[in-house]
Amino acid sequence: MTMLLTRTEPALDLLGGDPSAPALVTPSSRVDYGELRDRIEDRRSALGGGRRLVFLSGANTVESVVTYLAALAAGHPVLLLPTGVEGAALDALVARYAPDVMVRADARGFELTDLHAGPRHAFHPELALLASTSGSTGSPKLVRLSRTNVTANARSIADYLDLAPGDRAATTLPLGYCYGLSVVNSHLVAGASLLLTDRSVVEPAFWDEFAALGATSFAGVPYTYDLLETTDFARRELPDLRYVTQAGGRLAPDRVRALARLGRERGFDLFVMYGQTEATARMAYLPPELAEAAAGAIGVPIPGGSFRIDERVDGAAPGEGELVYAGPNVMMGYAETSADLARGPELDELRTGDLARRRADGLVEITGRLSRFAKSFGLRLDLDRIERMLAADGLEARTVALDERLAVFVRHDRFIETARAEVERATRLPAHAFDVHALAEFPRTANGKPDHAALRAHAALL
Repeated sequence: MTMLLTRTEPALDLLGGDPSAPALVTPSSRVDYGELRDRIEDRRSALGGGRRLVFLSGANTVESVVTYLAALAAGHPVLLLPTGVEGAALDALVARYAPDVMVRADARGFELTDLHAGPRHAFHPELALLASTSGSTGSPKLVRLSRTNVTANARSIADYLDLAPGDRAATTLPLGYCYGLSVVNSHLVAGASLLLTDRSVVEPAFWDEFAALGATSFAGVPYTYDLLETTDFARRELPDLRYVTQAGGRLAPDRVRALARLGRERGFDLFVMYGQTEATARMAYLPPELAEAAAGAIGVPIPGGSFRIDERVDGAAPGEGELVYAGPNVMMGYAETSADLARGPELDELRTGDLARRRADGLVEITGRLSRFAKSFGLRLDLDRIERMLAADGLEARTVALDERLAVFVRHDRFIETARAEVERATRLPAHAFDVHALAEFPRTANGKPDHAALRAHAALL
């Protein structure tokens, strides 16, 4: 049995390009697919024989991508550490999982440290990748992803985006975030290329390089598009821009419509997408021709996937229920210790934890999150719906629950009384059941999502 779990043949090859075609591009270098394959082989030797657990901490650099691909090709399960995992958080992960190799590949250079000689873990034959769940930076709970998960999701994304060798995506998201990594995987399997950068979209130099190096797409979470509104993106000449993608949280329908209209005027498509780390990144997309008319919907399942809606949810509206996904990209399961890395696939479908409904046009729409329901003074409340209601009145807000009390945060003191009246009217809660506070900057996770845990901690101190 042990021999089965520790087999050493190459596990996963994502390279789909011709040897002379560009794979990785930076402002100062170009790595073609042939050279990339050679560099992967060299890095495989450095990582050692057998199957070893690799922790990779890196920026969007050539060395990071080479190390990641070398680990996959050699059959070494690899964890790309999320942005911000360092110090005590990193020590806790190392203590729990005991990696054999630690690799740092960032702007400071490349460093590979052998922590243990030779392989010492038992791995399931299909295990390829470990991923931190969204919003759990530094959490010891990891997602186990198989070779099939990674390849199926990469090919599915490449399919619906119609990726071709002429496409080139700018890496606007970190590799340690499943959405950012999916951009890498899908482009490489399609024989396309990547513009590797750690610049922010607010930097003029990012757009100068984007245009000069012929990038055709970029990916963004809602916060990315918040930042874009502070730049001259809408006026920039980007003749090679073919499409943009949005995932990692809900973008307000009016923002979707505005971005889709801009794309129609400037010649690029908008793909609104939906996914979770537990599905190797992607489960649904909204065809770009529907972005204006169906803003608010997540669209249709990706090729090879399917949805069902489980309506057995207390308090859900008629026709709503938990969204359940099935497809070859559903994770093997979770890991909480190194012993879990030997376990096989444990799920036939993924219960997303999201509330959804199927619209009359057949498209799926997310209506809430099960974990964002709260019980307050006998009333079951959808906190996301409260935020959307306030947004419709022009108030950007965040809402969290502390036991039976709600805490509502708005951007400025002058909005407090308006928000208080709206929440009381919409929820029928008595005034003493919730508080409204002003907070100039709402906390976000490393992936740019609302950090409700940080808000709850802040509210508890008030």
